Amino acid sequence: MKFTILRFKKLRSTNDTAIRMVKSSNLNYGMIIADSQSNGRGQYGRKWISFKGNLFVSFFYNLENMDLNLTKITKLNCILVKKLISKYYKKRIVYKKPNDLLIKGKKICGILQEIINKQNQKFLILGIGINLIKNPIISNYPTTNLNDLINKKISKRNIEIQLKKIFEKNLEIYKDKKNK
Repeated sequence: MKFTILRFKKLRSTNDTAIRMVKSSNLNYGMIIADSQSNGRGQYGRKWISFKGNLFVSFFYNLENMDLNLTKITKLNCILVKKLISKYYKKRIVYKKPNDLLIKGKKICGILQEIINKQNQKFLILGIGINLIKNPIISNYPTTNLNDLINKKISKRNIEIQLKKIFEKNLEIYKDKKNK
């Protein structure tokens, strides 16, 4: 499984763009990347604060022939993003249900999953926001960023490439198991 990268300077939302791509193209696997987004969203329609320099990416993929239910997909996607962050931050990273990753009790990453239908096929839209260089200040919800934690400049491009490779390698395991 290979994800086609679609890169944009500015979007309203990587998830909204992924949804449009699924509906208007024949791509089964894609990765939407934006340098900035003006209307990112999180769980329950909450606003995702998108500072330029942080990671905003949405994967989309056809769930046909994938041996996963939504609960397993959610957990797997969090594990895969955690795997990426742990390449940089070697200490404890906590998965907080339903879709956040925390370091030292502070949110570093949010994941938003949406399922859409196209011609009787289900597609997963997987939005990932990682605070790489700057985190929002949210009352009653502490946040952090990777740059402050490791005190080292991070290449956003390298993060994107590594994330793509992690998803391609690990999702391939679940493809076509349903038919075996």
